[in-house]
Amino acid sequence: MIEEEFKFTKPGEVRTRFAPSPTGFLHISSARTALFNYLFAKKNQGSFILRIEDTDKERSKPEFEKDILENLKWLGIEWDYG
Repeated sequence: MIEEEFKFTKPGEVRTRFAPSPTGFLHISSARTALFNYLFAKKNQGSFILRIEDTDKERSKPEFEKDILENLKWLGIEWDYG
């Protein structure tokens, strides 16, 4: 069914993105979103983009960004851009 909905998209054209804000540690909901986006992109021969948001400078911390990156790698998620 879902394949029928995406007939207009050619292999390699799918791009998904995960853009966490480093204002806290990676939690299960964000990990699930990242994993879904990563797997969807790979299933469709597309690319997965990681963008660390910089919109909340006051609460963002380097240790949270480091935690997000380490945990995504632990989950086996590899980004194509970011």
